[in-house]
Amino acid sequence: MHMRPRVALALALPLLAACARQPEPTVVAANGDYRVQVWPLPAAAGAASPDLSLAPGGRLLLSWMSRQPGRRNALQFASWSRDGGWQSQPRTIAVGQSLVANWADVPHLRATPDGALWVQWLQADPGNPSGYHAVLARSRDGGMRWEQMTRINDDAGPGEHGFAALWPIGGDRLGVAWLDGRAQGMAGHDHAGVHAGAMQLRTNAFDMDLGRGSDAVVDAATCDCCQTDVAMTDRGPLLVYRDRGEDEVRDIASARFEGGRWTSPTTVHVDGWQVSACPVNGPAVAARGNAAVVAWYSEAGGTPSVRLARSTDAGDRYAAPVVVDQGVAVTGQVDVALDGDQAWVAWLREDATGQTLMLARSAPDLSKPLQRIEVARPAGRGHATGSPRLVADGGSAWLVWTDVADGVAHLQGAQLVR
Repeated sequence: MHMRPRVALALALPLLAACARQPEPTVVAANGDYRVQVWPLPAAAGAASPDLSLAPGGRLLLSWMSRQPGRRNALQFASWSRDGGWQSQPRTIAVGQSLVANWADVPHLRATPDGALWVQWLQADPGNPSGYHAVLARSRDGGMRWEQMTRINDDAGPGEHGFAALWPIGGDRLGVAWLDGRAQGMAGHDHAGVHAGAMQLRTNAFDMDLGRGSDAVVDAATCDCCQTDVAMTDRGPLLVYRDRGEDEVRDIASARFEGGRWTSPTTVHVDGWQVSACPVNGPAVAARGNAAVVAWYSEAGGTPSVRLARSTDAGDRYAAPVVVDQGVAVTGQVDVALDGDQAWVAWLREDATGQTLMLARSAPDLSKPLQRIEVARPAGRGHATGSPRLVADGGSAWLVWTDVADGVAHLQGAQLVR
């Protein structure tokens, strides 16, 4: 289902690259620990809601929303490589006040092996002020032009649609999972037995012409506004999300696409966290082969905590979780990455002195902690700093996050090196 864009799909509106120089070399730590190094980002003041992903060949893709006084919202991106640093200036994908800027539900940019770039964002529906839609666009030329655009959800109702996760299918197709609110205004059950009144987790696949397949309902009742995430295992994409039981227990669940269908959801761990409102604090997942690590926030037992659980069989079963951090200062907003040497997890803390962005690394099997790092002390408070994004590859890790200075949002970056 294609739609007429209500935003300007830009050819390339270059902005000044604020800090495109390479960071200074860092002295190698004698004990083998990692050190934090400033990673200058090219986003100008007013940038927020970042996303960071790894493209084929080791290139990093950074996207963000730009909001500046007197200007329309703009979705922008830039790419970075070890050899060349930031590639040219930031490029603008879409412009318009109908672009929804949301600290929790950020746009996502991904690359497929054929070289195409895919981007997903939220777009307001002028006819339904209470609803918005998830939009998908594709570029065939590395992001110079974004001439293909469609709506991910195929309903035209007033519900909310977002919190998407994207993954490649083969060389030139894309899978998308999202939270879909089309049933929230219904009563009883629909003809397919879907729970009315609940947020659903749906998925679909899109080909190189943005042709869609048939929606699959992975879970008919999920938490309303927690982020979803996906990682590729050797047995297929592993999707994680915050579930919602009839008793309002909102533990983390996963499902894997294998053999042409989604497996029945598996609870990562029975935390038993019962909460009557959405915590807006979703899980993250990373995988290598059939080993997967899931990170999440919980307040089970009344104590905020960040937890990690590992699966060796692509999400069929999970070992008992490891508590990375706990206490009243823990606010979550986690991300996780996995390489051959360690599992990485990033999260936020906040107390009377302010916020702290934390990073820890553990043995790949989570058998022992390796290092705990205070990456930064953002000046922002609460949701103003959003959620940090984390990527690891080739013995390094990269982090991006939103900070606030004098009431203006801007992006910060760090690289973890030995």
